[in-house]
Amino acid sequence: MRASRLISLVLLLQSRGEMTAADLAAELEVSERTVYRDVEALSAAGVPVYADRGPGGGYRLVGGYRTRLTGLTREEAEALFLAGLRGPAGDMGLADAVATAELKVRAALPPVLQDAPLRAGQRFHLDAPGWFGDGRPPAPLRALARAVWTDERVEIRYRREDEVVRTVEPYGLVLKNGGWYLVARIGDGHRTYRVDRITGVRPLGGHFARDEAFDLAGFWRENTAAFLHGMLRAEVTVRLSPGGLRSLRFHLEAEAVARAHEAGEKPDADGWVTAVLPVESVDVAFTQLLGLGPDVEVLEPAELRARMAEAAERAAALYR
Repeated sequence: MRASRLISLVLLLQSRGEMTAADLAAELEVSERTVYRDVEALSAAGVPVYADRGPGGGYRLVGGYRTRLTGLTREEAEALFLAGLRGPAGDMGLADAVATAELKVRAALPPVLQDAPLRAGQRFHLDAPGWFGDGRPPAPLRALARAVWTDERVEIRYRREDEVVRTVEPYGLVLKNGGWYLVARIGDGHRTYRVDRITGVRPLGGHFARDEAFDLAGFWRENTAAFLHGMLRAEVTVRLSPGGLRSLRFHLEAEAVARAHEAGEKPDADGWVTAVLPVESVDVAFTQLLGLGPDVEVLEPAELRARMAEAAERAAALYR
């Protein structure tokens, strides 16, 4: 375990130039005291680690030192071919680059590990898109990916109840459960947009100064719940049969399903439960709840109840 950590410490200094003990401790998930001991061990082994003293100081490798510890274990080699990025990378227009990189990795593998790609491919396949989609990426995705790579400001047209136009600084793209999301800066804050709701992208030609401290993964983790909550801006009150409660997860978002199951602890005499569900809009809820057929009754709002009743009457007329 320690040998692996020492290698990681050297590779971190090799790739980043200079790092403080605190930064190394955070990356290696150890204490700063452990970093001090590891640096002493490396120095004793002949690795030229130099310490800059004082505020702002840190550790660095002297004289362009490069480690020869580049060998891959079997587990590491096989893991490289489980990255699951070829499909999403192709969606962003990077399929050729990924294929070329994969070929280079294959060529660099020693003979004893040449079967690593085959073993990984025979045992695991990562399919990122969700079930109920056609698999095609949203039309604006490649233009947004180019803007993300080049730090170029763009103007987007975004569809909500109406269509709005925004000038944004595209910071990153996230693939979540088959859906692509753009994280962009507007003013002093960052916002999230569903890419399949972006109806147009216009490059503006100017480049923005990226905040290098911005952590895309961290931002996504912290803001996912708030983003989804912000999407679900309306509420509907429904009654659900036991079958409707079981099927709800195939039709509505997870937050609505959780609300329904909380209400499901208090069924009426017929086993039906009444729940207030968060939804994106009345129009979206109409489409979603139709899929539950006679296992759902909309109580409020009155507008949605009337639309459901009309749809039920039309369906009944077809089958008489």
